[in-house]
Amino acid sequence: MSNQATILFEIDERIEANEPLKKFVQNSSKPYSTLYNDGELFVVVKVPEEKSQTYEKVRMTAGSIARELGNYKVEKSSINEEALSKAFHKLQTGAVVTAFVEGWYLGSYKFLTYKSKEDYFQTDLQVDGSKNTLAFVENGKNRAEATAFSRDLMNEIPSVLNPKTFPAILEREFAGTAIEVTIFDKEELEKRQMNGVLTVGRGSVHAPAFAELEYRGDKTKPLVALVGKGVTFDTGGISLKKGKDLSNMRMDMGGAAAVAGAMKLLEKSKAKVNVTALIPIVENMPDNTSVIPGDVIRYKNGLTVQAGNTDAEGRLILADGLIRAGELQAEYIIDIATLTGAIWSALGSKLAGVFGDEHLSAEIKNIGNENGDFNWPMPLVDAYDSYLASDYADFNNTNSKTEASSIVAALFLRRFVPETCKWLHVDMAGVMSSQESGYYTKSATGFGARLLADFTQHISK
Repeated sequence: MSNQATILFEIDERIEANEPLKKFVQNSSKPYSTLYNDGELFVVVKVPEEKSQTYEKVRMTAGSIARELGNYKVEKSSINEEALSKAFHKLQTGAVVTAFVEGWYLGSYKFLTYKSKEDYFQTDLQVDGSKNTLAFVENGKNRAEATAFSRDLMNEIPSVLNPKTFPAILEREFAGTAIEVTIFDKEELEKRQMNGVLTVGRGSVHAPAFAELEYRGDKTKPLVALVGKGVTFDTGGISLKKGKDLSNMRMDMGGAAAVAGAMKLLEKSKAKVNVTALIPIVENMPDNTSVIPGDVIRYKNGLTVQAGNTDAEGRLILADGLIRAGELQAEYIIDIATLTGAIWSALGSKLAGVFGDEHLSAEIKNIGNENGDFNWPMPLVDAYDSYLASDYADFNNTNSKTEASSIVAALFLRRFVPETCKWLHVDMAGVMSSQESGYYTKSATGFGARLLADFTQHISK
């Protein structure tokens, strides 16, 4: 196999002038063909119909090509900006370049830390174009790098990433950047009455923690708080989970990974925003010290919650994050969590559910349609609020019915949102992992990093 490949589209004059080659490409069932011609390696991409010309199509195509060339151990590849622009003429040229580069490097992603016999190989990409092309390429790389960071966090095993080590990982990642990291240890959590985090973390050998990441790209902008669920492993606690393989429960900190990735992207982009990420970090384990079903948690805002099911722990720690966001006087709060399996039943593996402010829900949906972090607005049904009733506390952490569990979980969180804040809740449980397709590999998706970064910039304009 050649060490260099040229990426063309079927409308390229070199293809148009070669009738056998043109027919070969047109008759292929794949969206692109990898072939030799006159001793050169080419990847010839079919031009999608105009209605199919989306930035996600660009990313998915680039990711597939990158992975295939990487498997062939092709060292370099090149594509022309003008060719990209002609093929995706419906879209903005610069954004197409960014999407192609982003998809390329995400498609090349592999988590191989614990594979003893597999080497990582990435085919380099060169985009030939105008003097402005470099900025679009750099943007694509930054977006891919931030999402890959989120993927790495989610894929990491719980003996390496846990409440003891996660804060240090964040401090190391953001050292020397414009992001200020503050960690609350157990003693500080007790002083601040973060009792949800303290209660859920009781059963683990690793003391719970809480991370605050501040980025002040423009202090005059409204404060945005990004709250991410950081359960580094979820056994269910005393309400123990059932399952043949619970390995993916290491990804139950996907919300934390999303906000960390978003902060990385915002800082790399030098975004003019005013944002704080709030990450409650726990490991939900069964032990003689664990929270027992029926225990009552008294939160700093005075509310009391019956812990009816210890496997509904995410909302218990997010509550502390929402209270903290109110203390910081955030104007916008977006929390994100792998919160309920029910959201997968409702929306499947391609869409996250979004609850809260209806106007903002529509806006974040549009942003997801553009950047690939697809989501769908969900209702907050007040009639279901009674499903959280408790006989002896203000309310329960678990649904008393067998219906609408994702909505009920969002209603639980709403009780902790300050009335002065505009709030969204993103349930990403259905989209935390993926099979190999386009720029997705068989691993964690890194969902939310791009969505939260882009949405933060949108509401900060």
